Amino acid sequence: MKDYAYLLRDDPAYAERARSFSAKCKDISEVLAGLDPRAQRHPLKLRVAFHDSCHLQHAQGVRSQPRALLSKIPELQLTEIPESAICCGSAGIYNLVQPDAANAIGDRKASLIEPLKADVVATGNPGCSVQLQSSLARNGQRIPVVHTIQLLDASIRGIAPKSFLK
Repeated sequence: MKDYAYLLRDDPAYAERARSFSAKCKDISEVLAGLDPRAQRHPLKLRVAFHDSCHLQHAQGVRSQPRALLSKIPELQLTEIPESAICCGSAGIYNLVQPDAANAIGDRKASLIEPLKADVVATGNPGCSVQLQSSLARNGQRIPVVHTIQLLDASIRGIAPKSFLK
């Protein structure tokens, strides 16, 4: 949707509407990172491995905003997954149309997460969440995978949901 302005730039009927629409499209992490916090962040004593989803990091250039949100949560320790620019294997419907290749990619990502000793993995894409959870489980790791905003919500509400913990 962010690319509609580019894709329809030569269409006299839609170019302006597409430009206006595209300018309004933002990931939730972009919106929240651009605002001053209005709610108190309560501590979450968690070690979090952060996974950049491809659609955010490659297509939209969104990398620093989710980290900025998580870094404002007291006591949360953010760890980087090695080879973070590499896909987890979800890739839209890639895991459905090429399951063997997607599983191999996912298994590699899981092997990179394991040494981090994370309590939880965070990502900004539901497809990545499903793929990572499956890959981690297949590799014997019982690490929950959550959306970035779930951690922010838990911090604002002052709760550490049991589902985040092993």
